[in-house]
Amino acid sequence: MALLSQQYLQRFLLSKLNYKSNFKPANKTNTVTAVRAKTLSVSAIAIDAPSSLSGVAGIRWGSASLQGPREEMEDDLVIQSDGLDGFSFAAVFDGHGGVSSVKFLRDELYKECVAALQGGLLLSGKDYNAIREALEEAFQNADKKLLSWLEMNAEEDESGATATVMLIGKDMLFISHVGDSCLVLSRSGKAEILTNPHRPYGSNKVSLQEIRRIREAGGWVCFSILQILFLLLTFSFSSSGQFSLNFCIPQLFILLQNLNIQISLGCTKEYFLIVNGRICGDIAVSRAFGDIRFKTKKNEMLKKGVDEGRWSEKFVSRVKLNKDLVIALPDIFQIDLGLDAEFILLASDGLWDYMNNSEAVTFVRNQLQQHGDVQVACEALAQAALDRHSQDNVSIVIADLGRTDWQNLPLQQQNIVYEFGQAFATIGIVSLAIWMSSQLSL
Repeated sequence: MALLSQQYLQRFLLSKLNYKSNFKPANKTNTVTAVRAKTLSVSAIAIDAPSSLSGVAGIRWGSASLQGPREEMEDDLVIQSDGLDGFSFAAVFDGHGGVSSVKFLRDELYKECVAALQGGLLLSGKDYNAIREALEEAFQNADKKLLSWLEMNAEEDESGATATVMLIGKDMLFISHVGDSCLVLSRSGKAEILTNPHRPYGSNKVSLQEIRRIREAGGWVCFSILQILFLLLTFSFSSSGQFSLNFCIPQLFILLQNLNIQISLGCTKEYFLIVNGRICGDIAVSRAFGDIRFKTKKNEMLKKGVDEGRWSEKFVSRVKLNKDLVIALPDIFQIDLGLDAEFILLASDGLWDYMNNSEAVTFVRNQLQQHGDVQVACEALAQAALDRHSQDNVSIVIADLGRTDWQNLPLQQQNIVYEFGQAFATIGIVSLAIWMSSQLSL
């Protein structure tokens, strides 16, 4: 669970939705399905539809990319079935600060992966170390080319993008992950989380490592007083659900360290109270492509902060940025796909911020058991995110591995009592946060 932010609180107060998609597929496209209401327009496009896929026999693909209430569509997705020696390539891109980085990566990252993986020969060899080095090289090369391209642009472009890539073979899955999209595998109806978000806040090991890396690079992560409260309320419970003070102390210690840095370096009171778990009070993802201000133009970013009144000259004089604060080094995973593997679900945080992994897997399974159409299931899942008032772009790719007889499986039932308990607990915590926020503003 991520630390609560002002944006998260606002999600409970927003209800007016206006959705559309401007996703443009490359190469082959399948049927475009549209659902329209008074203010609702949803489009979902499958690239390299099931009938045209030749990379891995039996896999059926579904994809959806929805704009949601955002002013601009900054997500994109790609599915490629050829060029990797029997492996299929799928990726979800989640942009921020504009669409330039996503548009660049949409074609470039695939090309870099194909080249680094020697057209898929490394994947077939199943040498994990060689594959890891190749994918790291591909991601780093794509980022270097993107940064050079951004610097050559006449207009100032501070856009960036996350990317999560999955490479699916007959019995093996490789993942290369940068950012806060998430990939989940359904095994006999159980959700198996395969990636962790690269965010500079939260209680998980990856987030704590990211905070430490940013601090060692000379940067800082800003937190609000409300986040300390929610740390105590929500992170005092271990994964088994038992209260554990020892579980809470490490996260609290890191937060207090960052709060001390903010105060000692001269952040203003207003700046200190507003920003929530963001690098230099700016960006809420710690690994991404692009984001030139946190890489090759770090000093310019500090000067701009002074000009905008975000921090003082004293602050800048004490900051020593010795490494990139945002990096594009991917996490690499190798997953064996056994006979119990049903489907793989890859989606941007526009889904995961409003639906947990188990809920998403249950939803897709029930959809496939009802009609067996993975594309329809994908569109329905994206619509479910919008129905839960998702305030972000939503992009989803589903790969049905073709190993499950969906028509002969019983529908999976959700634990209603558990769901209601979660709902009431969330309402209580959010209500308390709103009250605390109002008291702090007095």
